[in-house]
Amino acid sequence: MCVAAGRANATVGHGELIKAVEQALAEHGRALLTAPAGAGKTELAGAIAAAAEARQDTVLRLAPEAADRWIPEASAAALLASVPCAALETLSGPQRTAIAHLRRETDTPRAGRDHVALRLAVVEVLRTLAARSPVLLVVDNAQWLDPESTDLLRFALRLTPPRVRVLVAECVQGGVPVAAPLCGPGTPAIRIPPLGADEVAELLVRHGLPARLAGRVHQASGGNPRLALALGHSLAEAAGSRDGAAHHADTLPLSGQAREVARRLLAEAPARTRRTLLLAALAARPTTALLRRAGRPDAEAELAEAERAALVTVGEDGTVAFTAGALPMALAADAGWPERAAGHAALAAAVDDPVQAVRHRALAVDTPDEWLAAEITRAAADCRRRGQRALAAELGLLAAERTPGDRPGDELARLVAAAEDAGWAGRADLARRATRAVLARDASRSDRVRARLAVIDAAGQALGTLDETFAHAMDDAEGDPALQAAVRLRVAWKHNLSDGDPVRARDEAAEAGRLAAIGGDQVAEAMALTVRARMGRILGDPDAEEILAEALALPAPEVPLGMRNAPQYLAVRHALFDDRLADARRELLALLPAVRRTGSAEDVFEVLRSLTEVELRRGRCSTASDHARRALELTIEAGLSPGPAWYVAAMAEVTGGSFARAAGYARRGIQASEEERDQVFLSRSLYALGLVELATGEAAKAVATLRRVAGLEAAQQVVDPSILRWHGELAEALVAADAPAEAVELIDEVGAVARSLGRGTVVAALDRARGSALSVLGEADAAVELLTRTAAGFQAFQLPVERGRTLLALARAERRRRRKAPARAALRAAAAVFEQAGARPWAQLAAEGPEPVPAEAGPAVALAALTEAEARLALLVAQGASNQEAAARLFVSVKTVEARLTRIYQKLEVRSRAQLATALRAP
Repeated sequence: MCVAAGRANATVGHGELIKAVEQALAEHGRALLTAPAGAGKTELAGAIAAAAEARQDTVLRLAPEAADRWIPEASAAALLASVPCAALETLSGPQRTAIAHLRRETDTPRAGRDHVALRLAVVEVLRTLAARSPVLLVVDNAQWLDPESTDLLRFALRLTPPRVRVLVAECVQGGVPVAAPLCGPGTPAIRIPPLGADEVAELLVRHGLPARLAGRVHQASGGNPRLALALGHSLAEAAGSRDGAAHHADTLPLSGQAREVARRLLAEAPARTRRTLLLAALAARPTTALLRRAGRPDAEAELAEAERAALVTVGEDGTVAFTAGALPMALAADAGWPERAAGHAALAAAVDDPVQAVRHRALAVDTPDEWLAAEITRAAADCRRRGQRALAAELGLLAAERTPGDRPGDELARLVAAAEDAGWAGRADLARRATRAVLARDASRSDRVRARLAVIDAAGQALGTLDETFAHAMDDAEGDPALQAAVRLRVAWKHNLSDGDPVRARDEAAEAGRLAAIGGDQVAEAMALTVRARMGRILGDPDAEEILAEALALPAPEVPLGMRNAPQYLAVRHALFDDRLADARRELLALLPAVRRTGSAEDVFEVLRSLTEVELRRGRCSTASDHARRALELTIEAGLSPGPAWYVAAMAEVTGGSFARAAGYARRGIQASEEERDQVFLSRSLYALGLVELATGEAAKAVATLRRVAGLEAAQQVVDPSILRWHGELAEALVAADAPAEAVELIDEVGAVARSLGRGTVVAALDRARGSALSVLGEADAAVELLTRTAAGFQAFQLPVERGRTLLALARAERRRRRKAPARAALRAAAAVFEQAGARPWAQLAAEGPEPVPAEAGPAVALAALTEAEARLALLVAQGASNQEAAARLFVSVKTVEARLTRIYQKLEVRSRAQLATALRAP
């Protein structure tokens, strides 16, 4: 029995829930908090209790355990044992006797107790406590209350004053909460939803686990915090036992606490339902019809029970999906081999897909069978043709396992094919498993190289961790120009992605191209030219386009190294960099079905990433958000490196969603890229975060973040400013942070390069920053003229979001020269542009911009002494906004508001909010 639980921090993502619970308590005096096991209800109830204690309320806590359910009045005794003695002194003699008997429990049989006096005593205790201060009664694990205690508390709570509030938290899987009668009719029931992927990432980081595991852990846990942490720890421990870092695509080990949590969740379903769930767990695409054909005639009713227990969801078409990926893993792990084999045999006879039928037949036996192995191999080839490379890899491994020992050549060929399929699909776990098997056999140098290249191809962004693999592949490739070219191509990618060295990447690609030409591999030669063209663009090489044209001229009917590395895709990226957006979009939409057919998850992701970026530039924010969402879903489903997907999600949010969500995605992307030593997407995620900080008025933070981007790009020797356009944002942040001279110096330096390379839209972004700098430096007329011209230029370039941002800068410049009407007109124009583009957070900035500076000299002079961010805060505070309200309006933290307000007081030589309002009030 736990009566007084310690203070606990709320689980990640509970901020809005705490507000909902406290609102329910304030309006109704009662709240019922429900959640599955491990969802964080205890932590949430503890956070609410801690907040009540901070207000000097009296908090009574009751947390029965499972065994207490069978002990009459056990919970009531535990609750009264926690009541201060002072409250008991107000009771009458019979009431004190009743409580004393209940506390001793065994001294007086239940039949001999005065139950009327006991009930009245509980009522009187609560009334006495409420007379001194508000009372919050927190009942956690209410599902374990014994019936007698429930009846006693229900009677007492009906007679208590409004100052006694009750929070009941119970663990339920579905249906009506059992504790609802305790609270009374009309009590708001608040269910804790599962955590999102970004919240799981934050949870993992808080517990020292790699953020890059978040996608897989979220999928396997279904957002259940306890299960997510248990899975994360299991994966990290498994990686430590093999002396390697946990990989984002590793198979999640279901052991220890994770297995117990999954078992507790599954225990909510009856045994007959669990048998049906096991069949669903073994099936690749379970449906109610399939389960009926496999021998479960009551599948609908049994799945309905599982759905009420929040174990599965059943679609209108009968598709069955588990709410957490660990649940089918636990079902399969806990079933014995005979039960699993019988399930696979039943499914083999029931499925419509011949490939799945072969898979189930293979899993129903554990003995070698060459006929079966050959059939599995043919099924893998069918999957390969259909673009189902991950399934092809699984079948290839299965075929190798079923190959008789007297056919080592066939077994090795199947393992190598499985490795290459896994590499193509981005399944690092399967690629490493197949490669280990290849290296353990008497394989040729060519087979060893092919297997190791598969591990490299499946590693995603984490190439910096594969130095030994590269070294062994280079050694095995010695003497074979074609194999050497293939290895050196990957080394070139690593130099760019992980080492941040485009010069070495370019030189390595040149050597790869030379070797490919000797070996007669025109596809590899085209790939090598593509790398040279990509690095040339980064380095500002004027010959980059000619090199790309040379690559495009080579025949490449099939791209074994991925469309993302092909010259056709690089040509699309160059169109994006040059803001030839219609051309880029047309080519990307043509590529999308093609890459889906290849079965390469990374190729599909790359096309979705570019489509997101193109649509954001075109001002189609809703479409861009759809592409970003699909890219993130694909990343989680395929086990790809999460850093790029979080960057894409951050950019979609910062333009068309929410600044707060964008910052969360960007921070996750930064952490994942740092963990995987990915210099390219580290820069990009930092850029996304810096843009959020600039937009929300955190100028100093934006300067620091964007300077990190500048440092990374300098280390990577990036010359072309059109690839990652951080330069204008850093200049604007410097202006907002009271460093306009430094901003002008940066603008001049980058502008010269941009003009020499013909990057017109980059020059326009720099002109916007220059206009802001001129405004701060006192050249308001020149600033307005430049910004007006720049806004027209962005309209001609058909870049609406950039035009809207320029109109915002124009409104600020107009305010600085105290022209109210033009400032309002610019703000209205900016809001209209943002609304049409679907750029919601920017539209809100335009709609909620600070009031125009009054024409009178006093307030104008005061505001002129402040930065733009400080002026916005000062006006909000002067209008009566609290620190919390100002933080919400400005998308910053309360701590930031407090620090900024201190600087405002110092600059204006005021000491209070009232004095600030006076200083900004027109005489």
